[in-house]
Amino acid sequence: MKKLFVAATITLLPFASAMADQDIGCGLGSQLFAGKEGKVVKVLGATTNGTSGNQTFGITFGTLGCDGTGTVTASTKVAQFIDGNMEQLARDVSRGEGEFLETLTEAWGINEQDKVAFNMLVQAKFSEVFTSENVTSQVVLENLNSIIASDSTLTSYTLS
Repeated sequence: MKKLFVAATITLLPFASAMADQDIGCGLGSQLFAGKEGKVVKVLGATTNGTSGNQTFGITFGTLGCDGTGTVTASTKVAQFIDGNMEQLARDVSRGEGEFLETLTEAWGINEQDKVAFNMLVQAKFSEVFTSENVTSQVVLENLNSIIASDSTLTSYTLS
């Protein structure tokens, strides 16, 4: 077991200095598909990162473009949720309700009394949130945050 661990570490060390993909995070998938574009490549990279357990390895040992020294913030939680659930979230936002929209409000820290206002606002601003078919999760997060910041009722929920 120890030999396997050492062999894996030596094999993966060349990837340690590479940067993680903003959309799919760090891990082997990010390294394998680095520099490539398109939804299919992003999905393959995210799937590889998420299903093979290599992100945990990368975060633990600082390899595969991962950095385990950061702090998990509210915006990090929200970004990760959006990244992993873009299609379902877009569907729920367009309807102004649903399980994924509810989970977003929880991750965002929206109080119960403000959830209806949040849901109505993001539904009304759907085209400003999901600006294109190929919009990235980071842009969706930025758009949501901007919309919330400009709403007098919800501005206190603006992520920093």
